[in-house]
Amino acid sequence: MAEEKMTMNEFDKAVDESFDSFKDEDQMVWENLKKLKEDKAILDVTVDGIVNKGVVSYVEGIRGFIPASKLALGRIEDLNEYLGKEIKVQVLDVDEEKNRLILSRRALLRVEEEEERKAKIEQIAVGTIMEGTVENIKPYGAFIDLGDHLSGLVHVSQISHSRIKDPSVVLSVGDPVKVKVIAIKEGKLSLSIKALDDDAKKSEEDALTNVKLPKSEELTTNLGSLFKNIKL
Repeated sequence: MAEEKMTMNEFDKAVDESFDSFKDEDQMVWENLKKLKEDKAILDVTVDGIVNKGVVSYVEGIRGFIPASKLALGRIEDLNEYLGKEIKVQVLDVDEEKNRLILSRRALLRVEEEEERKAKIEQIAVGTIMEGTVENIKPYGAFIDLGDHLSGLVHVSQISHSRIKDPSVVLSVGDPVKVKVIAIKEGKLSLSIKALDDDAKKSEEDALTNVKLPKSEELTTNLGSLFKNIKL
């Protein structure tokens, strides 16, 4: 049987195809990691070690680094608290040539926090009176920290019955305030300080309206009894 001759281009193509068909195990793992990144897959990993400015977890045998800034939403005082802990992460960056795998937990925590916040807001009804602290002031209003990761906005028009140009005229960051929920839209709370004054005035008016004045005949009788006891 005559030996089949191949051109140089055919030979190169055959070599490339052979690598495509028989990829080594490590190469398959890295390609899978890239796919996990593209799919934004959620992975369950264990924190296996503590390193400078982060922690280490393994995914399919590949060492992954989770920066401290991607491990939590806030500042972490002691990374050792995470050692041995099981957490959910996503692949942030994959670089096979540099043998680098970066993982992140932060985005998942943000989604979880937002879902919890929405669930809490669903339990709040318009008209609810709440206490909070002024956490930020903008020209258009003041943001109030209501605690439990909830906050709302008091628009400048809802601060006082008197017209003010800037909320900082009457409010300062850190001031304790009592507010009333006047609207809930797209998961955001609209608050009012002015509405509480309206409620107080209405209560006073209702109290005055409900005062029972004596009838004319009762008044006459009472005066008669008073004069009866007076000796002239």
